[in-house]
Amino acid sequence: MATWNSRGLRGSTLEELVNRTNERYGELGLALIQKIPTPITPVRIDKEHRHITLAYFDKISTVDYIGAVQGIPVCFDAKECSADTFPLQNVHEHQMDFMGKFEEQGGISFLLIYYSTRNELYYMRYEQIRKFWDRAVLGGRKSFRLDELEPGWFMELKNGCFIPYLDYIQKDLDIRD
Repeated sequence: MATWNSRGLRGSTLEELVNRTNERYGELGLALIQKIPTPITPVRIDKEHRHITLAYFDKISTVDYIGAVQGIPVCFDAKECSADTFPLQNVHEHQMDFMGKFEEQGGISFLLIYYSTRNELYYMRYEQIRKFWDRAVLGGRKSFRLDELEPGWFMELKNGCFIPYLDYIQKDLDIRD
């Protein structure tokens, strides 16, 4: 399996890397992907330091990112996992519903999963997460193991901070044809 360089994320979060990657793809005219902010209502604000100290979610959100890649609608969520077993509770039913409907409309949905202790990044096609989800709904495992994943979908960072998910979207499209 491919791994990230030995220095790992070096204090960066997966979200920061995805955001930088999206900016770069935008600069190159390859994709337009936007981070979808989670709608919150502040309850308590620290006026001196000018930040929210307590808030609640207004409504359930969809996925972290949405946009278009060369005219193809794309949506995805970025997840981090510290163990070799990914709990499906990290993906919410409303997200699965949204991604399924997005796919029905001709879009591509996927998860980017970062296994932090292994320093590995995985592109999970909607079809694959759907199989794990359906297995859980039918009374099976409520998680999936690293060894259940398809080896060809692990990614390596390019230039230390660039997530090449466009390559995997192309691969995803190729197997759909």
